[in-house]
Amino acid sequence: MIALTGHPKIVVATQPIDFRRGMNGLVALVASALAADPYCGDVFVFRLKRGDRLRLVFWGGSGMVLATKWLEEGRFVWPPVRDGALHLTPEEFALLVAGLDWTKVARKPFKRPARAA
Repeated sequence: MIALTGHPKIVVATQPIDFRRGMNGLVALVASALAADPYCGDVFVFRLKRGDRLRLVFWGGSGMVLATKWLEEGRFVWPPVRDGALHLTPEEFALLVAGLDWTKVARKPFKRPARAA
């Protein structure tokens, strides 16, 4: 069984990639382009230029997991193309993978505690 443990961060690479890259190429891309540790347990999401396919890479505890999903109709909703990465909440990630518009989810604002005087 492949399962995400704990509360991993979901990191979306905003630049499209070449899907001919295999596991090793994506792991190297996580380390170099995203400046992240591919073995930390976070989920790294990559997109194809057409926008109808995505790839996930994450450390599953005993090995790397590579998953690909493509939509038969339509496209995934992606952030604007720019350098860097975007962090998603678990709810936004679930909508992205389902092929729904995750940008319609309102993030709940939170109030930081104030320092006691």
